[in-house]
Amino acid sequence: MLFPTVNMPPKIAKPPAASAPAPAFDPTNPFIVQSDRSVLVEVDNPKYAEARDALAPFAELEKSPEHIHTYRISNLSLWNAAAAGFTAAEVSAVLTKYAKFPVPPNIPVDIAETVSRYGRVKLERIDKDTLKLVCPDKPLLAELARNKKVREYLGDKIDDTTFTVLPAYRGVLKQALITVGYPAEDIAGYTEGALLPMALRETAASGVPFNVRDYQREAADVFHAGGDVRGGSGVIVLPCGAGKTVVGIAAMCLLQKNTLVLTTSITAVKQWKREILDKTTLTVDEVKEYTGDTKEIGPVTVATYQIITYRPDKTEDFPHFGLFEQRDWGLIVYDEVHLLPAPVFRVTAQIQARRRLGLTATLIREDGREGDVFSLIGPKKYDVPWRELETKGWIASASCSEIRVALPTDATRMEYAVADHRAKYRIASENIAKDEVVAELLARYKDQRVIVIGQYLSQLHRLAHRFELPLITGSTGNAEREDLYGKFRTGEVRHLVLSKVGNFAIDLPDANVLIQVSGTFGSRQEEAQRLGRILRPKSSGDGDAHFFTLVTRDTRELDFAHHRQMFLTEQGYSYEILDERDVLPPKREVG
Repeated sequence: MLFPTVNMPPKIAKPPAASAPAPAFDPTNPFIVQSDRSVLVEVDNPKYAEARDALAPFAELEKSPEHIHTYRISNLSLWNAAAAGFTAAEVSAVLTKYAKFPVPPNIPVDIAETVSRYGRVKLERIDKDTLKLVCPDKPLLAELARNKKVREYLGDKIDDTTFTVLPAYRGVLKQALITVGYPAEDIAGYTEGALLPMALRETAASGVPFNVRDYQREAADVFHAGGDVRGGSGVIVLPCGAGKTVVGIAAMCLLQKNTLVLTTSITAVKQWKREILDKTTLTVDEVKEYTGDTKEIGPVTVATYQIITYRPDKTEDFPHFGLFEQRDWGLIVYDEVHLLPAPVFRVTAQIQARRRLGLTATLIREDGREGDVFSLIGPKKYDVPWRELETKGWIASASCSEIRVALPTDATRMEYAVADHRAKYRIASENIAKDEVVAELLARYKDQRVIVIGQYLSQLHRLAHRFELPLITGSTGNAEREDLYGKFRTGEVRHLVLSKVGNFAIDLPDANVLIQVSGTFGSRQEEAQRLGRILRPKSSGDGDAHFFTLVTRDTRELDFAHHRQMFLTEQGYSYEILDERDVLPPKREVG
């Protein structure tokens, strides 16, 4: 049975309208709009913050040196904006409002043409077993039907504006259409899914009052869209610490259906299960875990991406893909959707009749498959700037500092000089001179909740041994992990060393200092996850968060650090650049 269509437009997160009328340009403005769709933004301009927030919904940050930031208005960024309710006129109005010089005449035309491509073709339903691709533009449909990437997924031609489509091709056809530049609007509806009555609690099972925040409720409502077929698939972008799990739970309660939740780790599985049982009327018998340790399936099942993509060897199929058909799911939640493993795209393409909710702090994928997220999970439906939530007190305010450290000896510098590219990065990342800065920061914040996080296990073992701190890595048993996380939450353990397992979906709400000693090359998504570890509002102690990144000067690590900084810049955070001598007392100077 298909989900019924409601004759109402879906609620969408509309951008703030540009004030009108705006002048053609103003020399005091911060934007220089160029004909190649790049936008240069003056950081020191008084209008910088408001202009950046107006630009961010439809442009992507490419470069962020000290004084001029470069944004790019890509096709995908415009289509995401269009799906979230932006019009081409609103996009052009923002550019005009903040332009220092006249906007090149090709830009409004180009934006209008690109935005108009979203939804020019639509997927609709004929009956239970047949879909149709509809395009009122007959020449365009004829052109698409001749494209080799599209035509293999089209069925019979009904008329000059319509082709039949098999439901099995629903996902791969959308992937093909976005590749050729015409993303389809999918309004073919969904299978109902098995009914599962549930409600949000007013008082959590843990005994504390529980209220869904306004933006969490709005995000869930935007996704649901009142039950309309234009809802039911899409991505919600919210900062780490802003309660994306609650958005997922609110969406579950709106739908009242069997739900499959996919997330990044066993720790995250337990967190989801804990939150669902704490904040809804569902019982332990109704919420099950499907992991390498426990394989139970219930009306709500929480699984890891790792178990879903497990296979004995590369020549065999994925045995756990069957989980997607084990129950009549009414909703599939993809937690941290920017980390969705490539094989899951394949099975997701086959289950497009299921409602799909993606949750993430950033749409950036290191593998460049943002278009597949758009096609198969859905377009961005809602986001809120991090600084806006910080201003309202929903996430902690944060100061971000990069501390530059020299290689300690001539011998180390020579080792670095003759190393290959990959070894250079590791030598710089594991720089032992960073340990003295860590020592100073741990002493400075000795009474606060501090996480030391890094990429390389040898470096983390060294730090954990020197400072006698507990260490959690991928090889730490789940029971020991949960015990240490619990002690950190209660304050019994105040300083903790984490490997990259700490990047994802761990709930340490009182952590307020993070010392990043090494990272994954130039990963902006990693920067998002790590900053998010310290942004949850604090129940006690220092309400501000402090994010320190330790980087070796004059090395490849510094180059990658510039790339990671772009995420912080996108979210409105400034980066203070410090030298180790600014942090260390004279007696601890190194180098």
